[in-house]
Amino acid sequence: MTAGPWALLVVCLIVFAETGLLVGFLLPGDTLLIITGLFAFHPGLGFPPYVVALAIGLAAFLGGEVGYLIGHKAGPKIFERKESGLFSIENVERTNAFFTRFGGLAVIVARFVPIVRTFAPVAAGVGHMDYRKYTLYNLIGAVIWGAGLTFAGYLLGYIPPVADFVRNYIDIILLAAVVLTLAPTIYHYVQSSRKAKRKAAAGQDVVTDESEAEELVLDRTMFDQDKDNDKPEGTRGA
Repeated sequence: MTAGPWALLVVCLIVFAETGLLVGFLLPGDTLLIITGLFAFHPGLGFPPYVVALAIGLAAFLGGEVGYLIGHKAGPKIFERKESGLFSIENVERTNAFFTRFGGLAVIVARFVPIVRTFAPVAAGVGHMDYRKYTLYNLIGAVIWGAGLTFAGYLLGYIPPVADFVRNYIDIILLAAVVLTLAPTIYHYVQSSRKAKRKAAAGQDVVTDESEAEELVLDRTMFDQDKDNDKPEGTRGA
């Protein structure tokens, strides 16, 4: 993280890809933000901490917008593909379950859930969630998650034992950061690839066709948070 502006640019690109591209779920997220915040404290990234936090928050917001537009433009066809280490229908179904549970607020909640935060913008776009509502929730989620976790990492630097450890063991921390961010990514990719191969070897369907892709599209009413809770008592579920 001693590369200053270039380090910040790399972090922003990773955050953007994780929330804006379907392959982004393979990239590190929460850990990277906390570590970036720590290095914004010491040795510093060449920018004030609030600039670092806002830059990452902006990258998260733009990634979410791009993810939505990709889903909106591509439609259900984006789900028509063979399962592999880069794509799994289970990831889409898991994301849909979040919208079923939280409605539109899933856009915010999903920010804190690996994999789901990658697929949520696309699922919202494919389902044609109201764009203004989506953008509002996307902005809130990007600020809380992107800027919030980064600034939280920065504040950790004010804890004397943490600050001293960072100063004395910066090289070890950098190495640990690489391991902590890449290990889960590699593990998930390998596990997903093996699972897809086992299903194919067992003769199971590993290709999402047009009709199956259509079934993955969320109904627009699913994005209306607390739609039943707003109804008078005795009329819910009607």
